[in-house]
Amino acid sequence: MAESGRRYFARSVGALSLAGLLALGLSTISPVDFSRAAAPDRHTESVEGRALVIDGDTIVIEGTRVRLEGIDAPESGQQCLRLDGQSWRCGIAAAQALAELVSDKHVRCEGSERDRYDRLIGVCRVGSLEINAEMVRRGLAWAFVRYSKRLLNEEREARSRRLGIWQAENEPAWDYRARRWAQSQAQAPGGCAIKGNISRQGRIYHMPGSAYYDAVEINPSRGERWFCTENEAIAAGWRPAWTN
Repeated sequence: MAESGRRYFARSVGALSLAGLLALGLSTISPVDFSRAAAPDRHTESVEGRALVIDGDTIVIEGTRVRLEGIDAPESGQQCLRLDGQSWRCGIAAAQALAELVSDKHVRCEGSERDRYDRLIGVCRVGSLEINAEMVRRGLAWAFVRYSKRLLNEEREARSRRLGIWQAENEPAWDYRARRWAQSQAQAPGGCAIKGNISRQGRIYHMPGSAYYDAVEINPSRGERWFCTENEAIAAGWRPAWTN
């Protein structure tokens, strides 16, 4: 990845303030369900400008969170296998690749649906390049066939070339999420699986499947705590753990 892309990714995730996150309405209990919200008129909605990268399939433009339609990228803490059997941080690689695609560029997204977390389900482009398709074409996201089959040709191309996640048999992101959340909720007090850690970097919450979730231990005597939802964590003064 180009150095400019890495710098942009770091700036992007750092640019989302606590107030901005509250405005975006983060309220996920579990990231497994991407059900669409009811949309009686289904009019096309568009947003454009500079994009901030959250992870391999989510960006923010002008305060609007956009979930890239038709794809599911590896989670930030997810690792995949290479051809030689060695593991690699495919979730981080996907987020960095997306940052490189949108770095210092004008991005336009269009969609006619929002999911239950009020994210626009959008097709995003930089000029004539469709970002959704490019992520699948590079082998850095699965075609999210539960909701759309339009990117199956791009997935077949990546699979035939054994690119990215197709170097070996790797666990799809939707199965990884479901497994990690089930494990974490079973072990967490009251099933509230989000970890609210306090460190020199401040109050940071960690989601199941995120890069540092397993390494974080909660010590209530230090004011650390568990949360059931992201909104609860943000309202209490915690911020997300960025992937970088």
